[in-house]
Amino acid sequence: MSIHTTPQARAPMVGHDMAKLIAGVGIAGDRYAKGIDTGTYSAQPDVREVTLIEVETLEALARDHDIVLDPQEHRRNLTTRDVPLNHLVGRQFRVGDVVLEGGRLNYPCRYIDMITKKTICDLLEHRSGLNCRIVMGGTIRPGDPIQLA
Repeated sequence: MSIHTTPQARAPMVGHDMAKLIAGVGIAGDRYAKGIDTGTYSAQPDVREVTLIEVETLEALARDHDIVLDPQEHRRNLTTRDVPLNHLVGRQFRVGDVVLEGGRLNYPCRYIDMITKKTICDLLEHRSGLNCRIVMGGTIRPGDPIQLA
């Protein structure tokens, strides 16, 4: 798992060795944390305290379409491996000691094409990640296991 945040819309995503997740708020310092709300979609009525995407999606883009999308480019906070995110909608699960609840699947948008200069929006249909609510906060690190709560 990799961890990325950014303080505001259109700013580059920054990788982290750890992140503090705050229940009902978001990831400390991230653009979608309540009180910051400087993300492109902050005004949308949706829970987006933390966002996840599968690394398998990135590998499929490279394998099937010869498009390399690095973890800091996809604009999601956590890049997971071996976790079918579609199955976590409406369910609580742990990332290390943190408890998240899967909200809705994320929709791909043309914004990702604009900032990456890659034509990937349509290719990410049904694979664009998962928006989550933080039920119980704490600190996470790359490599923390992801499992049902």
